Amino acid sequence: MHKVVLATRNAGKIAELRRILAESGAPVELLGMDSFPQIADVAETGLTFAENALLKAHAVASESGLPAIADDSGLCVDALNGMPGIFSARWSGFHGDDKANLDLLLAQVSDVPDGRRQAHFACTAALALPSGEEHVVEGTIEGFLIREPRGTNGFGYDPIFVPEGETRTTAELSPEEKDAISHRGRAFRALAADLPGLLLPSS
Repeated sequence: MHKVVLATRNAGKIAELRRILAESGAPVELLGMDSFPQIADVAETGLTFAENALLKAHAVASESGLPAIADDSGLCVDALNGMPGIFSARWSGFHGDDKANLDLLLAQVSDVPDGRRQAHFACTAALALPSGEEHVVEGTIEGFLIREPRGTNGFGYDPIFVPEGETRTTAELSPEEKDAISHRGRAFRALAADLPGLLLPSS
């Protein structure tokens, strides 16, 4: 088994990747950042999802001496030229204030007609090795924005995002249904499929 660190202290995200790794059969033991209390949180100063994911993955790989996985994700709204994007978690000015972020976004697209409210969630997942090698994968889910929040299962912008082919928001889906189609689930599954080849020493 290869030990790999997921660069987060979010228990839900760790559990999600553990489920995906178990399903993929990848020979990996996943550790969270709680196993490394001496490693400080890494500032997301990049200008793209990939830059932020790689910043975190390389920092944790260097500090821990183990391969590290990190991700960055957000909502990209067509009518806002792809914003809030990398600023999704702090769109209202305060990191992690889901209600303020959602309310501000709804106000900004209030005049956008229903047929032009397309958006997508994007996630970039990165693996960095202590040697400096890196590998990046992406996952997206297309959909559109509704005008009033619906559902309580999700977080962030989930209550106003309806995936393509669905009538429910991602906050109305069960965790299993959301995992199966989500941007993060797609990125993590792609990375899990690549992990054995990336972690085994090359001949």
